[in-house]
Amino acid sequence: MTIRRFTKEDAPAVAALIAETLRMTNSRDYSPEEIEATVQFLTPDKLTERAGWMHFYVACEAERIIGCGGIGPYWGKEDESSLFTIFVSPACQGNGIGRRIVETLEQDEFFLRAKRIEIPSSITAVAFYQKMGYDYKNGVAALDEERHYPLEKFRELKGC
Repeated sequence: MTIRRFTKEDAPAVAALIAETLRMTNSRDYSPEEIEATVQFLTPDKLTERAGWMHFYVACEAERIIGCGGIGPYWGKEDESSLFTIFVSPACQGNGIGRRIVETLEQDEFFLRAKRIEIPSSITAVAFYQKMGYDYKNGVAALDEERHYPLEKFRELKGC
């Protein structure tokens, strides 16, 4: 498996991967209407647009995209970043691919410059992110208006 930066040509395959993952993996935690609204939102064009302001990566097995994830500034801040759009094909889940994607994001410049990193976690993914060192924002386990758990991780930045 390799992880590389997303290209515009990846957008249709990534959108299909996200739709499949939402419909299969997240269906136990979200209604069909919520899932379809997210599928309709994360179109190839929207993914390409997001890749314009965040660093977006894809995990590939041979030529097939089996996972994705991005990192970008948290509301334009220099010292805070957010993880976004992390998905692994249902057929490939449980094989360390999600961990490798997060580890890649945690080596990205947006991570390395940040003292705080936030992720809007689906209900489905909270336990995974907690294993990766993320915890509930401000210690509060509460869903936001989009039915995500805001999670965060702090880093100590090295000074001169």
